[in-house]
Amino acid sequence: MSKMLSENKLQSIRQLFSEFSQQELIWVNGYITGLLETSSDKTQVPVINQKPKKITLAYGTETGNAKRLATQLSGIAKKANIQVKLTGVDQYRFNDLPKEEYFFLVISTQGDGEPPILSKKFYDHVIENDIDLTKMNFGILGLGDSSYPEFCKTAEDLQQRFLQLGGKEFEPIQKCDTDYQKDSENWFQRVIEKLNSQPYATEQNKKDTISSSSSKKYYEGIVATHINLNDIGSNKETYHIEITTDDEIDYEPGDALGIIPANKIERVNEILNLVQFDPSTILVTERVTASVEELLKQHLNISYLSKSTVKKYAEFTGHHIKEERLGLLELLQKYPSNIDFEKVISILPFQSPRLYSVSSSPSGHGTTEIHLTVSKNRFVVEDKEKIGVCSEFLSELDIDQKVEFYIQKAHHFKLPDENKDIIMIGPGTGIAPFRSFITERDATGATGKNWLIFGEQHFITDFLYQTEIQSFLQTGAISNLDLAFSRDGNEKIYVQDRLKEKSSEVYEWLENGAYLYVCGSKDPMFNDVRNTLLEILEENGKTEEEAQLYLDELEDNERFAKDVY
Repeated sequence: MSKMLSENKLQSIRQLFSEFSQQELIWVNGYITGLLETSSDKTQVPVINQKPKKITLAYGTETGNAKRLATQLSGIAKKANIQVKLTGVDQYRFNDLPKEEYFFLVISTQGDGEPPILSKKFYDHVIENDIDLTKMNFGILGLGDSSYPEFCKTAEDLQQRFLQLGGKEFEPIQKCDTDYQKDSENWFQRVIEKLNSQPYATEQNKKDTISSSSSKKYYEGIVATHINLNDIGSNKETYHIEITTDDEIDYEPGDALGIIPANKIERVNEILNLVQFDPSTILVTERVTASVEELLKQHLNISYLSKSTVKKYAEFTGHHIKEERLGLLELLQKYPSNIDFEKVISILPFQSPRLYSVSSSPSGHGTTEIHLTVSKNRFVVEDKEKIGVCSEFLSELDIDQKVEFYIQKAHHFKLPDENKDIIMIGPGTGIAPFRSFITERDATGATGKNWLIFGEQHFITDFLYQTEIQSFLQTGAISNLDLAFSRDGNEKIYVQDRLKEKSSEVYEWLENGAYLYVCGSKDPMFNDVRNTLLEILEENGKTEEEAQLYLDELEDNERFAKDVY
């Protein structure tokens, strides 16, 4: 270098760079590289970069977030002179694992701690087999929702297993909540800086990356219809909600609507009165600057605090707290403290969005309205009835009230080709996506047959969308209909019982290429339905092992899809 520059220029550069931080030096390095790349005579430019590293960037996804994020990170790596092999774990060749030198994984976790459907084979292979990973340097980025107890469990399981198999953790695991963009980019920047002395991105590239990232598009609508579908005397409240918009909504049958609920102002006022704090005080948070009242009502989770939040409160108040499902009001009442309320606010997580299966069809209802089917979620904690934050919020919406929402694409819960037959099993609010499916197929003239199996407690009070379903049956949009009302007879009859009664017909449909969908509660409904399907297959000549393999193949071929919660 001293031969290429005069002593005066070299001294000037040393003096200039002596005050730069490491991050600033990295940026300058990238800036100079950019100037060299745009030089009009590149043949005269000496090669100053090291040979680019090669990495594998794999993803495991259920809703598409992990794939979109991995694709974005792959672009960032390439701009930083890193060669990337981008692949879904469902397409990954297991024999390549022992050969990997740098392996990075972006993977989501389902609500109950399970891997995404298409990632299960990869997950099981790693967990159940002894693989030599001593050559591997790895990093794992987990996507999840901290409102669930098994937050990022799939990522944690694979991290521990990789270490057990001899892998070396190149960058510590990063667990990201629903708002994952900033944490994931920071994590990957650290990865890039370790892999290569080249910058993770120039400032302009960084802006381009962020602007083209997977940030959600939010729609603003107004409530046009709000009806309780259950009749007088029902034990349940299930609301049909129609939201209209000025903008066209980009969605398909099977997609979900994401919404962030507001907390009840009465609860917010109780909290502020208890701590004697001025509700108009303006606070600056990571995402928003607002009054304390607005923060507690619109932005922060105050209803069912996570264990980690309660633990933080206990640490700086000195209380020993055993309860796990405390709201902020109950926490402050049971474990009072004189600490500054601003400190309490600082540990509260932001309100997480809730997802609801869309029950409308763009072809049947248009693209400027969208429908939801929402059950008011009631449960008991310490002998007191509680109501789910979002279901309460949605059940109490007023006509003409404004709501903001986004669409969550469901890539593995979609209608097949229009000539394919489908079997839909959806008790309770599990009917929501199937109302969308049937309406869409009816509006587009699909030729495939539609078999609906619906269940609830009582025929008279709980037959959701009864008039529509009967109309669809009369017109042939529904070719087969089976109903299970569990509390109308001496014996409780559920959807799996109706399924079992039609054993040979179910098997015949599947053998003829039908697609099978299940929507509703996972435990016990989905597990009971799945066991019943295995019994049906065995009744029709399969061994226990063959029946399991048959269902697995249906899942692999995307002919057996679930939307359970």
